[in-house]
Amino acid sequence: MATGSAAQFPFDQPIVWRPTQQYLQNSRLKRFMERHGLATLEDLMERSTTDVAWFWEAVFDDLGIEFYEPYREVVDLSRGIQWPTWCVGAKLNIVHNCLDKWMGTPAEHRVALRWEGEEGPVRLLTYRELFQKVNQLASALRDAGLGKGDVIGLYMPMMPEIVVAFLAIAKIGAVILPLFSGFGPGALATRLTDSGAKALFTADGMFRRGKRLPMKGIVDQALASVASVETVIVCQRTGMSVSMVAGRDAWWDDFVAAHPAEAATERTAAEDLLMIIYTSGTTGQPKGAVHTHCGFPIKAAQDMAHGFDIQQFDTMSWMTDMGWMMGPWQVFGVLILGASMFLHDGAPDYPDVDRVWDLVARHEITCLGVAPTFIRAIMRHGDGPVGRHDLSSLRLLGSTGEAWNPDAWYWLFETVGRSRLPIINYSGGTEVSGGILVGNVLSPLKPCSFSGPPPGMAADVVDEAGNPVRGSVGELVVRQPWIGMTRGFWRDPQRYLDTYWSRIPGVWVHGDFAAIDGDGLWYILGRSDDTIKVAGKRIGPAEVESVIGSHPAVTEAAAIGVPDEIKGEALVVFVVLRPDYQPDEALHAELKALVAKELGRPLAPKAVRFVHDIPKTRNAKLMRRVIRSAYLGKAPGDLSALVNPEAVEQISSSKADP
Repeated sequence: MATGSAAQFPFDQPIVWRPTQQYLQNSRLKRFMERHGLATLEDLMERSTTDVAWFWEAVFDDLGIEFYEPYREVVDLSRGIQWPTWCVGAKLNIVHNCLDKWMGTPAEHRVALRWEGEEGPVRLLTYRELFQKVNQLASALRDAGLGKGDVIGLYMPMMPEIVVAFLAIAKIGAVILPLFSGFGPGALATRLTDSGAKALFTADGMFRRGKRLPMKGIVDQALASVASVETVIVCQRTGMSVSMVAGRDAWWDDFVAAHPAEAATERTAAEDLLMIIYTSGTTGQPKGAVHTHCGFPIKAAQDMAHGFDIQQFDTMSWMTDMGWMMGPWQVFGVLILGASMFLHDGAPDYPDVDRVWDLVARHEITCLGVAPTFIRAIMRHGDGPVGRHDLSSLRLLGSTGEAWNPDAWYWLFETVGRSRLPIINYSGGTEVSGGILVGNVLSPLKPCSFSGPPPGMAADVVDEAGNPVRGSVGELVVRQPWIGMTRGFWRDPQRYLDTYWSRIPGVWVHGDFAAIDGDGLWYILGRSDDTIKVAGKRIGPAEVESVIGSHPAVTEAAAIGVPDEIKGEALVVFVVLRPDYQPDEALHAELKALVAKELGRPLAPKAVRFVHDIPKTRNAKLMRRVIRSAYLGKAPGDLSALVNPEAVEQISSSKADP
């Protein structure tokens, strides 16, 4: 999640926030420690990472997790640390713990979901109302022939129906496939095909900055090359005119009409497949991280409870999309804890730059999660837009997506938080189901820092040999299994092993550079692989290169991420043209538009640079590290593996090209 350079995270920063008695006395984490006779956080971290079974059983109790049938064993490591089996023999459907268990209790009358659309409409759903809508949709899905094990995609705006669909899919034992609402048809088709999705939820369109943008039309383009999808349910959001395919497409209201508000929850095994979330790596097609009923949701809720201190009186709002892991994280975590979530479907600075602060004030949000990208953009408008609103409901600020720079962190802390609210920094990933590092309300904070790993995460910072290092930069690793670990990559177990377990035997190497300072505070200092993160959205260079390479003018391409003041990173693509094409402004614009169309506008390249050759090794591996260094004017390092070292010089001078 968070990335950056060592210069952005100096270790001599002062402590700027310390917990008050109110935070200390009311903390869920403190209550958890007291319940188990643990005097300090250090004691908790020691026990939670050396007695893994004890800890996660204690978490089940703390979260009130209910099983249909009990587990025989918390975790079975007989297949090795890379392939643990959790809650062995248990029956558990996580939707029971999100909704069913609250029925007949005072919580059923509490607001589960608040929503405001960009153009102004507001909707509230109580736990009882959400439960009934999920039941009705679950009945409709079953009547449509969908059920356990079927993959169902979600390609929708952040509106109440996306939460209803998300939970209904899991309720019937099917598999959730969250998809970023900004994807173009190419990225959408790739994920639907790879997952073998049988159905898809979408909307006619969505609102962005006062404009209606199509979604159903993009779905139709994507499905032209996807054979597996047989059912498309379309929610009306904008009133746009769309084409409906007879026998395949149905309007949401027609689909659920006449179905009862009662439906049985499928009694799934705890380790049954719940969700596939695609994330991009440095090579090949996107990776489908596999998650189960007793995995991702429990880790999400535990991080939310112990890191963010979310309690039943809280309303959490996280600026995210359901296609990125923080969307599912918010839904599962909030509902398991019996709190409220707030969703906003629209641009965060439209119709004015104070939209987010207005939402916080009117909906009495208590925990606001933002990306540093947003803060860097919005702080340029000064303190005035914040000062126009009463933000006294806030008691926590959260952050994930990419690196903080100290100026932006201080602005959020002082201007929004009035120097009284902790900023709970959060870093981990889709394959982690949440955080490897997080803040908490019991520990002092420095700018841009993390308190450390959440309980249960045996994280460390190590050198290349796997030895712990302190006060200097090393690799972020995890030494023990945790319940939220991905159960591998969809249909590609070897890639999962190669990605996380191949560098240091028996140790998860996450791909981030990290450091721990003299006060025990942690910092993320940058990716140690090539994954590009544009405004917090991960994209693999190979996926970009594949799109560019589909253009008839292109013979070869290489994509890198470069620092960007607003987005954290921006895409720059280097292109080798076929002999009968010439570089010009029109082709430059055409290639940028192609990426935007296929992968989504947020992932459009900052620049396309035309070169005669791209640095590569003798076995044809693109040397993106060398490309990036050369483009940024840094020493490219060892070039002995290159078959064409002369290509580096042209990369260095390519910024003058169109």
